[in-house]
Amino acid sequence: MKEKLVAIITGDIVGSRKSDAMLWLKNLKLILKEKGNSPNKWEIFRGDMFQLEVEIHDALTMALKLKAEIKKIKNLDVRIAIGIGTQKFRTKRISESNGESYSNSGLCFENLKKRRLAIKTPWDKFDEEWNLKFRLLSLTIDNWTPVTANIIKEAFNNKNLNQTSLAKKLKRSQSTISESLNRAGYEEINLLIFYFIKQLNELTTK
Repeated sequence: MKEKLVAIITGDIVGSRKSDAMLWLKNLKLILKEKGNSPNKWEIFRGDMFQLEVEIHDALTMALKLKAEIKKIKNLDVRIAIGIGTQKFRTKRISESNGESYSNSGLCFENLKKRRLAIKTPWDKFDEEWNLKFRLLSLTIDNWTPVTANIIKEAFNNKNLNQTSLAKKLKRSQSTISESLNRAGYEEINLLIFYFIKQLNELTTK
């Protein structure tokens, strides 16, 4: 039987020291809680760092949802490293567990430097391809404004709503929603997520 693969997201808040923690901590916890309880599934530590365990196919979606949630707040951003691999040792605290997924995530985070999104997996060719795609993706998502980030977050959370319904929910015009989603690359991002999941399926079913 193949060992189960998991994704560990390691991140920190960019600009946190110049901002009141109460501005972003609530937003961050709101997203992390979607995947379970702390400290089993996620933890916040060293003030502005966090780790989150997710299913591998959900890793990119969660990274983007975290990005949108934090960028809703002016002058804040988030750095995210996705590590995919096996879990060797699982405890009640994510910060005390270890295995390939954790070491990949930690190493990826250490090598982020000025980048805001990267990935490390057991597949070198996959990493090379997707880290290039993430660099291109960052040209768009790093420039999301707070208004755009909020619309993107709501779009991610309400996949069943069309633009008219989303506009009504956000009390904005349909044209504003459409322009914001186009500017944010929402359609292209969803295609990228689809391809990310497709490639992972191909790699893990061999």
